[in-house]
Amino acid sequence: MNYKLLKSQKKFLEIPHNYSLDVCIYQGGFGSGKTFAGSLLGVLLCLKYPKIIGLVGAQTYALVRDTTLTSYFEHLSNMGFKEGREFSFNKSEKILELKNGSRVLFRHFDEPNKLKSLNLGFAEIEEMSDVPEETFKMLLGRMRQTVQADWKDFTYRIFGHTNPENRRGWIYNTFVKSKRPNYRLIMAPSTENIHLPKDFCKDLKRAYDEKYYKMNVLGEFEEGNNALVVRDFTEENIRKLNYNEGLDLHITCDFNVDPMCWLIAHKDDSKVYFIDEFALENATTSSACDEFIRRYPCHKGRIVINGDASGDNRSCQSEYTNYVIMRNRLGAHGYRDVKFDIRTFNPPIRNRIAAFNAMVKNSEGERRLFVDPQCEKLLYNFENLKYLEGSSRLDLPSYYQIKSLPGTKFLGHPFDAASYLVEYYFPIVCAGSGFEGV
Repeated sequence: MNYKLLKSQKKFLEIPHNYSLDVCIYQGGFGSGKTFAGSLLGVLLCLKYPKIIGLVGAQTYALVRDTTLTSYFEHLSNMGFKEGREFSFNKSEKILELKNGSRVLFRHFDEPNKLKSLNLGFAEIEEMSDVPEETFKMLLGRMRQTVQADWKDFTYRIFGHTNPENRRGWIYNTFVKSKRPNYRLIMAPSTENIHLPKDFCKDLKRAYDEKYYKMNVLGEFEEGNNALVVRDFTEENIRKLNYNEGLDLHITCDFNVDPMCWLIAHKDDSKVYFIDEFALENATTSSACDEFIRRYPCHKGRIVINGDASGDNRSCQSEYTNYVIMRNRLGAHGYRDVKFDIRTFNPPIRNRIAAFNAMVKNSEGERRLFVDPQCEKLLYNFENLKYLEGSSRLDLPSYYQIKSLPGTKFLGHPFDAASYLVEYYFPIVCAGSGFEGV
């Protein structure tokens, strides 16, 4: 094995101090080699310190399985190790064990209390910005595995890798604002990675909005503390739009019952025009179809249905899926050309947000998403939908908040409906790289 490590990866692996604990985070853009460096460090610790116990975790096990665990296997393979000979992996226990007795536990952090009995030599955190600060603090208390006599120059290590937080939260406060001498922040821009396809970063710059590019390609912290999910939406994106009965008419759907939110749109090869919205309280899919028929009874062009992939699942209220109901209802009225453009599963919310913001305004100043003033609930979301403080999660109202402020029930659902359409037709794709989304 002969790796040509990037400058940031070398700094991440090496410890520049003599403290008994090293805490380091590799914060970088997409394709900056974060997971590669983290899993390499984990493998090296297992080889250097026989019988060490490590923990690799993320907020969901699917993320661990599909990214970090795969990277561990790749490193072991590159080193000439074979499963069943130099290492084994217990799928039911989710434990990787090397021939020298070192073990790595792969876990999710959704129930951190279940990890409190562990005594660890190291811990690795995938997508650290998605993990609560309380989980990080709990892991600090797990660094207490007994040091073996043959472990020379041993240092307990907690290391994570992540894209920057959408808001300056606990990572910024811990590694920048109130930094301790044994806490290290490695900032790695995607542009540093010489192994990426030639136009990878250029494609991202053209695709993303300016702030998203700085965060998720250059690896920089958000400037200030702007919590809004939709960035750079201004009066320039609001226009009085005309409905054209001969063009494709898109219905993009979020199938919540109260409210049920649908957006009506036209689009061309590069732009989206949201011309109307339905935000119906205590509604059914059938009643929403009736409202569409009432407003657009004589549409001559094709009707294209977009929206929530889970709308293709049956509900307890009906033996039919929402999309079957729509097909039957619209067909019964006389619409003959109805097409469904729906993903087989919903993309991560961060993918939809990235695609949406790139259409609102990309890094070159182009605005390709426009909204009619009558889409009041959608505009309400642009002005009020925020991230939770210090988090990359959306700040959505609770049941009790909605009881107190009924208007807040419209937060989230109109944006979901609109973003399903945008992400379907205009995902973040890098030419020649096979990279889509985030």
